[in-house]
Amino acid sequence: MPKFSGDTLLVATHNAGKLEEIAHLLQPYGVRVIGAAERNLPEPDETETTFLGNARIKAHAAAQAAGLPALADDSGIEIDALGGAPGVTTADWAETATGRDFVMAMRRVHDMLLENKARQPWTARFCCTLVLAWPDGHDEVFEGTVDGWVVWPMRGTEGHGYDPIFQPEGYDVTFAEMDRWEKNRISHRAEAFRKFIGSCFG
Repeated sequence: MPKFSGDTLLVATHNAGKLEEIAHLLQPYGVRVIGAAERNLPEPDETETTFLGNARIKAHAAAQAAGLPALADDSGIEIDALGGAPGVTTADWAETATGRDFVMAMRRVHDMLLENKARQPWTARFCCTLVLAWPDGHDEVFEGTVDGWVVWPMRGTEGHGYDPIFQPEGYDVTFAEMDRWEKNRISHRAEAFRKFIGSCFG
C-alpha cells in the first residue's frame, strides 16, 4: 500500500466542519488540507448503491479535477429491521424543501419500525468508508463501523444527524448524550481514520 508522500491533501467535501476535523487529525504529519470549495470543485452526483461506490465517485472526481491526492468519505446508518435502510440514503431521508430535518428522519425510522412490527432490540450500525484516490486512478479504501441499536424516544442534544436515536454497544447513552470527544474516539469515522492514518502515515 503506497504511503502518502505529498504535502497537500484535497478533501472532497464542502462541509467546513468535516474539513476542520480532518485537518486537526493530520496536523501532526505536516500535511496541508484543503477542501473542494477552495478549488471550486463541483459536487458529483452520488449514483452508487454502496458507501464505497459513492466515496469512490467523490474521491476520483476530485483527484482528477485538481491533480492532487483526494480523500472522500461516505457514511450512514444501517438498521437491520429495515433491511439495512436508510444506508446510503441516510442524508436523503432528512431532505426537505427548506433543508435537512433530521428530527423528521428519525421519526420516519421509528414509524417504519412500528409499521414493520420489528422486535426490539432494533440493532443497527453506523458505517463510514474512506477512499484516498490519486490522479493516476489508484485508490485505497478504509472502513469503520460501530454497532449498537436504535432507541426511542430521542435522547441528547450533542452530535448531529441520527445521533439522538443511536446507542452504541457497551454504553448506556446515545451518541447525542456523549461528550463530543468521547464520541469521536469510538465512532465509525474514527475507526476508518485510524486505519487511514496507520496505513498512509504510519
